[in-house]
Amino acid sequence: MELNFIKCGDYYIPDISLEKPNIRLGKWGLMRKTYLKQAQPIIFTDMVLTETLFEHCAEIEATAKSRMEVMLPRLMKTYGVTEQLKAENQLEWIRRMNTCVAQAEETIKYELIYS
Repeated sequence: MELNFIKCGDYYIPDISLEKPNIRLGKWGLMRKTYLKQAQPIIFTDMVLTETLFEHCAEIEATAKSRMEVMLPRLMKTYGVTEQLKAENQLEWIRRMNTCVAQAEETIKYELIYS
């Protein structure tokens, strides 16, 4: 591996760039990245140096989104969140919907982000 350097003032800094810099992370990917950085610094550093961090976080992002799509309708059915309830009592519908979303997000955080 050949390493190039850039002169910055009196110092030479390695010219390092990512192979795949266009990976954009959403909510879940950024949460995983932050968790690894704060709670697992050795794993985080290893993943940064081997350039697997963003791929890993993007995979977590995709998995979390698909889990949310599966879990939310089931929770809505369990808590009785229906269009009829939305038409009759909007505040109750919002309360139940927020409960479903919060429960699904906490499950995803426990299973994917903080493990």
